[in-house]
Amino acid sequence: MNYTVIGGGVGCARFVKGLREHVRRDGGDHRIDVVVNTADDWWVSGLRIAPDHDSLLYALAGVNDAERGWGRADESERVSAELAAWGTAPDWFTLGDLDLGTHIARTAWLRDGLSVSEVYRRLGSRWDLGATLHPATDAEIDTHVLLADGERIHFQEWWVRHRAQLPATGFVQRDIGRATPSAGALEAIAGADAVLIAPSNPVVSVGPLLAVPGIREALAAAGAPVVGVSGIISGGVVRGMADACLAAIGVETSAEAVGRLYGARDAGGVLDGWLVDEADGDAVAPLERAGIATRSVPLWMRDADTSAQLAADALELSAALR
Repeated sequence: MNYTVIGGGVGCARFVKGLREHVRRDGGDHRIDVVVNTADDWWVSGLRIAPDHDSLLYALAGVNDAERGWGRADESERVSAELAAWGTAPDWFTLGDLDLGTHIARTAWLRDGLSVSEVYRRLGSRWDLGATLHPATDAEIDTHVLLADGERIHFQEWWVRHRAQLPATGFVQRDIGRATPSAGALEAIAGADAVLIAPSNPVVSVGPLLAVPGIREALAAAGAPVVGVSGIISGGVVRGMADACLAAIGVETSAEAVGRLYGARDAGGVLDGWLVDEADGDAVAPLERAGIATRSVPLWMRDADTSAQLAADALELSAALR
């Protein structure tokens, strides 16, 4: 069976780890592909930084800092301090020394003319990830935040420096209208037996990915059911500041509202199925009426067992819809 996950960041990484664990326990011949958001990438000190990809890479490789939730384990930050001292990097965006090794390698390959897809392949070949990562697009589509005062800043400045506290009215991706999906992304979607939207930030991780021209069309044409997993439980975010992102686009922070944001595939949206937490069982009936098959199951990924069970629940719903 071929399973394709769509998303990015820590929530996606935890979900993919759960899916990988489920596949290992289940046995058989399975393949996992992950189509990764690239819109929160940006340039720092002449280096291309890719937070959503690297969260997945490090977590699947088992070298991530699980306590912080980002970056490499056993890090030092001497180089980052030097970059800030020289004024080539903002002092509010700290990069670890091991992490910088990844960014230097990535940038060197990009400057040699390699595509982002090929860079993903090279970075992923270092470890046995149990999954293949594909960029949503090989184009640069950095997200910028539209502030209430009329200014526009890069998403990373809004997210990291200001902790999403500056009032925002929307998000835009640079040159996204000219972007095209990567070949790997299209192949992963077309060849999937199940497409799973991870519990990633629906606005700045999944939203830009779906906005790449051709991705929604690929999902609409996919023969596999598309099942999403809510990253909102009991009206609160599991991790991060997705509530601030949802507020900026006028969407309530709830599992039902995010399900409606994605929409039913047979009505022009992307979802066939949607998993909400047991605490959000009251969202099942209205979403079912909206054309989205919805189930309430435990969503908290506390360990390998609960993460694997969540992946199994998503695949069970997909199988029922196939």
